[in-house]
Amino acid sequence: MKRRVDAVLLFTSSVIFFAALTLQARQRAGSVGIDFHELEREVVKELSTARTSPRSYASYVKEMRRYFYGKELRRPDDITILTKEGDAAVLEAIQFLESVKPLPALRLSHGMSQGAHDHVEVQGKNGTVGHGSIEGSQPWERISRYGTWKKMVGENIAYGQFRARDVVTSLIVDDGVPGRGHRQNIFNPNFRVVGTACGPHAIYGTMCVIIFAGEYIEKKE
Repeated sequence: MKRRVDAVLLFTSSVIFFAALTLQARQRAGSVGIDFHELEREVVKELSTARTSPRSYASYVKEMRRYFYGKELRRPDDITILTKEGDAAVLEAIQFLESVKPLPALRLSHGMSQGAHDHVEVQGKNGTVGHGSIEGSQPWERISRYGTWKKMVGENIAYGQFRARDVVTSLIVDDGVPGRGHRQNIFNPNFRVVGTACGPHAIYGTMCVIIFAGEYIEKKE
């Protein structure tokens, strides 16, 4: 008997907020020593800063604008990245951050992070993308292995990012994503708990899975 799902929010995965990187991303991943556990911790910090101080976080996004040349983002000591919307999406994100009301920080869940890690383990090795896993599981099913979620679930995935701030700002800008679904997840007041996992990806170099829930009860050992 299938469990009834009252509210599940899922949005298209973000292959960063730019065009695909493929070979360059893989080469870069091999040349950069990434501490993925530290990256996960920093992603949670960035999410909390964005939610609790959105106007301050807008300053980080503003800094990005100076490196746009048409639809290309050309940051020093970084690869040139082609966006879909260019500076317009960044400007729209800044306006959003300067107008949205602050929200409480998200509580980190070990069980939800483990569910996110399961997805990274499978998808990273196979180089696939998306919320569904090749073994057939969905985000709410993966976190249900380690606890019980309530109210609602949402998931964001960023590929090709090497810095926590880039992960979060890319999802807030949400270049080319109709409805800015990733941004909506980050600033959804009904989400109170988060799990994160980052790791290597066979095609895009890195991936970070961020899964949200209204409530979550950890499974007892």
